[in-house]
Amino acid sequence: MDAIITSLANLATSVGSTILLAILVLIVGKILINALLKLLNNSKLLDRVDGAVKTFSISFVKIALYLLLAISIIGILGVPMASIVAALASAGVAIGLALQGALSNLAGGIMLMIFKPFKLDDYVDASGVSGVVKEITMFYTVILTLDNKRITVPNGNLMNTNIVDYSSEQFRRVDLEFACAKSEDPSEVQKLMCKVMEANDKVLDSPAKPFARVNGGTNEAMTFTVRAWCRNEDYWDVYFDLTQSIIEAMGAAGVQAPAVRVIETAK
Repeated sequence: MDAIITSLANLATSVGSTILLAILVLIVGKILINALLKLLNNSKLLDRVDGAVKTFSISFVKIALYLLLAISIIGILGVPMASIVAALASAGVAIGLALQGALSNLAGGIMLMIFKPFKLDDYVDASGVSGVVKEITMFYTVILTLDNKRITVPNGNLMNTNIVDYSSEQFRRVDLEFACAKSEDPSEVQKLMCKVMEANDKVLDSPAKPFARVNGGTNEAMTFTVRAWCRNEDYWDVYFDLTQSIIEAMGAAGVQAPAVRVIETAK
């Protein structure tokens, strides 16, 4: 009986020490991984690359390190790796089907890194979501909307949809549409609109000068298309300034029934 008790005690001690060692490796491994990721994130090594590539690389390193940690713990617990490989191989079809969406997102993330349809901090409209790109990971892209909602979009969806990048070009055109009574002289109204646009410091003469023309109307009113180019960062300032300034100028000049209809509302 004493021999059996001693054997069980030795077995418990051996198993307990193995489990404690595995737990210790898990704790220390997590601490080291977090420290390494923090060091990599703050390192100047990735400062020279695009922000999207940086976040994607950090996400990839994080998954690889945790996978390595898991394999190490399995080895410490004495689980035969051959058995694990055999089990995974036998369940390969089921795992492949289960991971189909994840693999699609991973492939999408890699394609985003290669073709770069947008960059971090770009304002985009894609997959039914509009906002600023804040992060691109291995499987998901994080977009922050203008009203501060955080939306996570699968990378696979982004690579299979149209993407509108409003921040990619240096210049943008503001398109507005105004209306006035049909009794007004269209050429005088056009001159008034152009004068207002030329007085705005943020309106540019290139790629094209400010534009105002009649584009149609009804039995009671004429409608005018107004176009002005500006720097991308000045888009909303010009958009709202022209909307207000042209309406005020038309009213001050005695133009009958001045009104505005917005053509473009996207950022």
